Amino acid sequence: MKIAALSTAQIPSQTANSIQVMKVCQALVQLGHPVCLLVPGQATAEWDALAELYGLSAPFEIEWLGGSPRWKRNDFAWLAARRARAWGADLVYTWAIQSAVLALPGGRPVIYEGHDLPTGRLGPHWLRAFLRLPGRKRLVLITRALRRALEQRYGRLLPDGQVVIGPNGVDLERYQGLPGASKARRWLNLPEGLTVGCTGHLYAGRGGELFLGLAGRFPNPRFLWVGGREEDVAAYRGKAAEAGLENVTFSGFIPNARLPLYQAAADILLMPYERAIAGSSGGNSADICSPMKLFDYIGAGRAILSSDLPVIHEVLDETSAVFATPEDLEAWTAALARLAGDEALRTRVSARAADLAVEYSWVERQRKCLQGL
Repeated sequence: MKIAALSTAQIPSQTANSIQVMKVCQALVQLGHPVCLLVPGQATAEWDALAELYGLSAPFEIEWLGGSPRWKRNDFAWLAARRARAWGADLVYTWAIQSAVLALPGGRPVIYEGHDLPTGRLGPHWLRAFLRLPGRKRLVLITRALRRALEQRYGRLLPDGQVVIGPNGVDLERYQGLPGASKARRWLNLPEGLTVGCTGHLYAGRGGELFLGLAGRFPNPRFLWVGGREEDVAAYRGKAAEAGLENVTFSGFIPNARLPLYQAAADILLMPYERAIAGSSGGNSADICSPMKLFDYIGAGRAILSSDLPVIHEVLDETSAVFATPEDLEAWTAALARLAGDEALRTRVSARAADLAVEYSWVERQRKCLQGL
């Protein structure tokens, strides 16, 4: 069926939400559905550049619907819903609650994917409208914790068959045949030796300070952070230099297409989240998040050391990762020393995590989201 995907994400950009949107669209194509992604703004990149930036192999149509500084989300929602009808969509898949509501009267199925509690003065009203209006609809939520949080505020959301818990996923094909850590480091011209890695942005709450603290406690392993905005990377490079940490590398931004090799270059991969986790626009997702790096990590088949946040346990447990108390450098020092000194433990937890990757592919995620529609 023809699927119109409606998102307010900026394409292209380095934000996690734009990556997630592009991965979902690719998975829908891989399931055999024609997809047209409708986004605001102007076309500024050809497909080859987008494929490199987002790590994509299956092309799909993208339409930029323009806009102006005076545009509001409602303007885009109205225009995108109208364009989806004109394109002949059999199904509307959207991350914008306004678009979900405006698409419902068209008679076609509508999937709304939620990653957070409604925001703004009108956000709750839009969600209630989506829940109450008639029509064929489905609500996709990234964690069970998010569902609980929504139900505490809004009561029962939809009948169980219309609610899908869809954690983020991994492109399994991109993680097959990766080299061992030592060979990956040689290919990337990285220093040899036990390497502790972390990928992603350096926003508040992502554990950058704890990462530096660990590097100060462990002079022999190499510490590699891949990703981040230029200004954040420059700031952390300065902090590392000021502290005299010669075992730390901040690579800066790496296109998603090359990310698996960098993750494979680490022997241990960190998720040092704090008790409050900010995104590109602020906020706090620590209680309800589904970090995309988690699924990349299990695909990479490396030992994971994670903050002990309840929501992480929706995917990982003590057989597939080692956990440490958030923001507790002493606890993280002990946990990392345990992993670094026990190759058998690293092998055991990484193998179990790799087994989980099959359950969390993007394709299987989207198959589940579409099932029965």
